[in-house]
Amino acid sequence: MSENDERKDAMTRRQFIRKGGYVAGGAIGGGILGASISQMFTPTAPEVSKTKNEVVQKADVERFNQALMFFNKQEDFKVLAQASERIFPADDLGPGAIDLDVPFYIDHQLAGAWGNNARDYMLGPFYPGIETQGFQSHLKRNEIISQGITRIQSVSQEKFKKKFTELSDQEQDEILATFEKGKVKMKGVSSNDFFTLLRMSVLEGVYADPLYGGNRDMAGWKMKGFPGNQMSYLAQIESKEFLEIEPSSLHSHIASPKK
Repeated sequence: MSENDERKDAMTRRQFIRKGGYVAGGAIGGGILGASISQMFTPTAPEVSKTKNEVVQKADVERFNQALMFFNKQEDFKVLAQASERIFPADDLGPGAIDLDVPFYIDHQLAGAWGNNARDYMLGPFYPGIETQGFQSHLKRNEIISQGITRIQSVSQEKFKKKFTELSDQEQDEILATFEKGKVKMKGVSSNDFFTLLRMSVLEGVYADPLYGGNRDMAGWKMKGFPGNQMSYLAQIESKEFLEIEPSSLHSHIASPKK
């Protein structure tokens, strides 16, 4: 190996370690470390378009979070995306779940520690808990979501003879409402518990730091007037007036590598 090749190899390793260090130091949980490192080497990522959730391919290194890590069937991801959009739809106040990249946020979380219940006690016995205890199940979160997506598809076929992605907004709402009311049979978990888990995940994707894959362009925060992750409020703390602060994400605290 020539001296020039060794220099190039060293730089590549140095860049990898530096980028990996940023992730480890600034993000904990949900498999985000593995997600971010993997996505560094993915130049082309699938993106959910603004039209009725058509999944397309688009080369966009700035959107490296738009890469599927858990779902291996595009149709399942489309169902997740449209169900998320019905839970948090776009309106005159701002974008909905799809444009906020919420489906990708959920996909990444399902592939990581959270989706695999890595930090949860998962041994039995399993009994229905009281309302304050939440649900108990031997299923992992990613198994619950996967089964729920499959059941959404089957209930849609039974009721409307169509795929969920082919239904109108009103028909999709009707399907999701049956899950919310616990009227759909599922194995190891109630349909209400599945819907609650899905809804919680959607809201997390809307308002979590963009570093985790959702809340694109901090639009979720902007709708709420939330300042995000500010380094300090020393310059504003003495003010007696209400201040509108431009939101800042964890990305803004990461120094750009020198070229």
